Amino acid sequence: MQIPTTDGSADAFAAFPEDGERHPGVLMYADAFGIRPALREMARELAGHGYYVLVPNFFYRNGPTPLIDLPEHIGEEDRPALVGRLMPLIEAHTAERVLRDADSYLTFLTAQPEVSAGPVAVTGYCIGGLLATRTAAAHPGQVAALAAFHAPVAADGPDSLRRLTAEIHFGHAATDITPEALGGLNRSLDAAGVGYTSEIYPGTVHGFTMSDTDAFDPAGLRLHWDRLLPLLARTLANG
Repeated sequence: MQIPTTDGSADAFAAFPEDGERHPGVLMYADAFGIRPALREMARELAGHGYYVLVPNFFYRNGPTPLIDLPEHIGEEDRPALVGRLMPLIEAHTAERVLRDADSYLTFLTAQPEVSAGPVAVTGYCIGGLLATRTAAAHPGQVAALAAFHAPVAADGPDSLRRLTAEIHFGHAATDITPEALGGLNRSLDAAGVGYTSEIYPGTVHGFTMSDTDAFDPAGLRLHWDRLLPLLARTLANG
């Protein structure tokens, strides 16, 4: 699947119930390791709950997925070298690029015949959580729900969070944020006047939702689903 953008064409993966019905759309941003079996599995699981899930390769300017060779299981010993290869791509993926791409992704998602009319949700993991947050802030009338997990959601500063209107869940790794920083983040969300939950998942490390890494925490992944699915059910007309 290819998504037309202003800078080319982004390859993508989509999962949806093949029942001939239309379902609410969810734009899912992967972590920096990109679209791979673990992400496809997560997209299929979410789709099984009645959603059309679109996962774009947001590094498409550098080539199609996979951009780098990934081991079947990403161990802690593998991570530094892999992140080192991806860091130039992350640094080149400016906020301006993110917002241009978000327009293209949402236009494509909502035009699919299997996607129902109405608002959409945006989810993301690690750096993808920051992209999801930027997307939700830029499309307040269209994005009804935002979920981000082990993500640097406050990287753009508190003022950026005040532009959010979606209902939000931020699930933080215990190693990613201090209780003091969490309090500051949540005060910014209070100032935005949005409905939200923002919490540290106990005992987790960065990347805890990813089943193909050493960071994976099964309890953390279950809690992620326990937070994400009710959020989508509340905010999207699933049916």
